[in-house]
Amino acid sequence: MRQRFKRAKRCCKLKEEKYRYTIKIRLMFTEKVGELAGKIWVALNENGKLTGKELKKYIKVRADKDLYLGLGWLLREDKIDVTESDKEILVVLK
Repeated sequence: MRQRFKRAKRCCKLKEEKYRYTIKIRLMFTEKVGELAGKIWVALNENGKLTGKELKKYIKVRADKDLYLGLGWLLREDKIDVTESDKEILVVLK
């Protein structure tokens, strides 16, 4: 009986640690995306319309996914307009 209780207690402890780790990762990820969105907003505020390549260069990110995460955040908050022309995206503040 005691062994079962110890196993159950250990299992609950592991689940709790995994939950805490997941929450910590989510918070870090949300923070990173928020920072990227802020950099994009500043770039657009200073320069007006920018293409995806120009934005990527201005905010100094290498991966497209980082750019798109920040753009997605701003689109969700309805802060920007995105249009596509000649296989390139054009981003402007609303």
